[in-house]
Amino acid sequence: MIIGTGIDIVEIGRIKNIFDRHPGFIERVFSIEEVRYFENRKMNPATIAGGFAAKEAAAKALGTGIRQFGWKDIIVVRDNFGKPVIKLKGNAGLKAREAGIKGLMASISHSRRYAVASVLALGGEEDVDYHCGSNETDR
Repeated sequence: MIIGTGIDIVEIGRIKNIFDRHPGFIERVFSIEEVRYFENRKMNPATIAGGFAAKEAAAKALGTGIRQFGWKDIIVVRDNFGKPVIKLKGNAGLKAREAGIKGLMASISHSRRYAVASVLALGGEEDVDYHCGSNETDR
């Protein structure tokens, strides 16, 4: 059952300008796991913008926006096939559990100028673990 949905679009150039002017932006917003992925992708601005859009879309799908938790409470990783997987921790995981959200499904795409992400918050009676509210910590 779909409990929430979120979508976000980001100008790739805007994200590139931010991380060029503010080197701490990447470390402030993204987990070590995410940064490693970006490094493997040669710090491609479109990839970083897609990750940022996915975090925003996930916060919208949770129904709260980013204001009730930190950027690093939403972690966008990839499975073995490259599909984005959203993991939640901290207050984001708590908000998901309180709302009955058992997982998030994400899709990320980009063109030359824009990155877009869409996220569905899933719930229901099935006993499924979609990584919501894990106790994983950033190292």
